[in-house]
Amino acid sequence: MSVQVRAYRTAWNYIEVLKPKESLLLTFIGVCAAIAAAGGDPSTWRFLGVLAAVALGSAGTNGLTNYLDREIDAKMERTNHRALPAKRIDPPEKMLPLVIVLVVVALGLAWLLHPLCFLFGLIGVISASLWRKKMTCVFQGAIAGCAPVLIGYLAFDPHISWTLICLGLLIVIWVPLHVWSIMIAHRDDYLQAGIRYFPVGWKVRNAIGVLLSLSILVYGTSLALWYAADLGWFFFAVANILGLTMLYANCRLLSTGASKDAWRVYKLSAYPYLGLIFLALSLSFWV
Repeated sequence: MSVQVRAYRTAWNYIEVLKPKESLLLTFIGVCAAIAAAGGDPSTWRFLGVLAAVALGSAGTNGLTNYLDREIDAKMERTNHRALPAKRIDPPEKMLPLVIVLVVVALGLAWLLHPLCFLFGLIGVISASLWRKKMTCVFQGAIAGCAPVLIGYLAFDPHISWTLICLGLLIVIWVPLHVWSIMIAHRDDYLQAGIRYFPVGWKVRNAIGVLLSLSILVYGTSLALWYAADLGWFFFAVANILGLTMLYANCRLLSTGASKDAWRVYKLSAYPYLGLIFLALSLSFWV
């Protein structure tokens, strides 16, 4: 193997630890929240500051959670190929300087944007890092998931508004819907790894019923956001289409109880749902 190929593979291993797809989604919703707070006309430098702070902070925090989850990940078929459990970065502590620098720089940029951005960014990092793979981690994940949105929004409008509350509530409800659906899809994998808290410890049908309830709440919250922010017909149409699609997917899952349908809910909830709802949020100021 050539030196260049080895260098490329090493670099990619470190990038993989940062969960680029997940970090990209978090960055995207953060900048969309910034556009919404600025009324569709954000100043360039402040917008770039939000982009950098959220991108670096999301990547660093995702890398940190990957490090903290490495032992459980090694026990699960779905995750044992990742760079840390597969020992493509060994010892795993070698990646800590990278994630620490990313988080510190991100928090520094957040402070320059506004002290509230720093505060919620710090809360997000702490929430994402504590008590990994425990029953409470999904609720901490919901708090951490709000951080990009709060940073993006408060950088342009440092006031608590109904729009901001609805955005935060949307994330708080979305996170367990997203996380629990993949846990149901890979229930046996979690069980053999020794993870038995909700939803894998419940009867599958009862757990799916909770997902359906969450999909209804997500749908309702998106409409509350439309009303609170006065987003117009475009967002209303997109929110209804996406909300009904999520409801259908969860109703199908309740009907079949099949792992493949739980996986579809998981995939649908990520980029198609959350990505498009935030895209519609930002585009509604120009449509």
